[in-house]
Amino acid sequence: MSVLSSNSVFTSLQQSGPFAVPDSVRYAGRFSAQTREWVKKLQEDPNNVAKYRALCSQIFEFLEVDNIEQIQLLIGNQELRQQRSERALHLVGNMFGINGNFNEIKSRVDEYARTADAVIHSLSGKILLPYASHIEATNEIEVTNNPVELLLIMFNDAYHKKARFEARRKLILMTLAGSIDQRERETDIEHKFSSFLAFLNGYVWSPNLKIGDLDPVYLYSTHSNEDYRCTGVTVLNPLQANLAEQGQDKYEKLTMIKRRSFNAGSKKTPIYVSIRKKPPEAKVLKLLRKNEKNPAVAVDDELGLMGVLDSVSDVKAFQKHLTRSASKANSLMVLEDISDTLIESTQYRGRAVGSSDKTSMMKFFARLGGMRVEFIIHTNQTWLNYMYQQDVAHNEYEVKRMFDTGVIELLFPMDIFHLDHIKTRNEMVKFFRKQIESYTL
Repeated sequence: MSVLSSNSVFTSLQQSGPFAVPDSVRYAGRFSAQTREWVKKLQEDPNNVAKYRALCSQIFEFLEVDNIEQIQLLIGNQELRQQRSERALHLVGNMFGINGNFNEIKSRVDEYARTADAVIHSLSGKILLPYASHIEATNEIEVTNNPVELLLIMFNDAYHKKARFEARRKLILMTLAGSIDQRERETDIEHKFSSFLAFLNGYVWSPNLKIGDLDPVYLYSTHSNEDYRCTGVTVLNPLQANLAEQGQDKYEKLTMIKRRSFNAGSKKTPIYVSIRKKPPEAKVLKLLRKNEKNPAVAVDDELGLMGVLDSVSDVKAFQKHLTRSASKANSLMVLEDISDTLIESTQYRGRAVGSSDKTSMMKFFARLGGMRVEFIIHTNQTWLNYMYQQDVAHNEYEVKRMFDTGVIELLFPMDIFHLDHIKTRNEMVKFFRKQIESYTL
């Protein structure tokens, strides 16, 4: 379900429909023609009526008012706003299960606000980099972390429509950040991430190597002039790479990776590894893409490892080595949701919006030691396709999934940010293709 659909859980952020931020928030009166027209539009979908009633109830309770007129009085009374803010922060703290005094709760809520800002910064810094000036947030909204102040800005006609929308957007993103933080505390994700790293260093990687000992090599690859897929790859040392660089053309790449190694029997096998714990802003974006407010449902890949090996046989050896390593660590390891398209005769069936059937990888979840870790395993060739091939490259995929799920339009509606979303999507795909296919890495 798209985040822009009428049944979206993010209806209150949509600029198409009864919850849209208006040009002005001057209250016309209950029986005015403007209000009657708005009510008529609201009643077109009975679900919206229920959402509106619930939303009004939450806002009035949060601000400790009975009607919209009292909200206007609150806007002009700084001392009263301060009192309501302290009460509201305690309510937020109890809702998200934050234990501590007022300052600790405030600090945690400020963290949610920083995550909300980071969501926008992450998009303007990559997916929408050439359009950063279009989507730059209003200064007054960026420096406001108090949820009561943000809520009152939504009802304050002294603020421009864009600022009022950004205040609403920040509040919603802060709520998602709070849900994610609560989930992380419940699942003890920080401890699990440390335990996962300890497992890898203690049982998986070669014991004769120091922690963090990495061997830099270069993947010298050739690419098709049709779709830039990798047609061949050779592993070079730095000296060989310097020689190869001199004759490099448009359809050749030199990609540096730093590899660890593991011992499978008597064989020392190199592996490039990227280990990650999703940052909060990435989890917020995933909730938006999935049209879901519950992190327990939508975010199933909090811990992850991506590995790149020389061949399919090395991939199989690594998978077997993982199982044996878990056993040495006194834990059974069970592989779940296995998908293997490293062999050319099999085809990837991506369920995610924007994914390509041309993608090749092995993907599975490993349950061990009280953790559930996502593993994505590549050969050198499939990883280079994941980086560079048309329709497959990760940067292209990121653009497509953010636009095609409706997230960009939800966060940056056309009537406020003046972005032609279809045109911008296509231009950003071309932008990343040009970066990928440029001569210099």
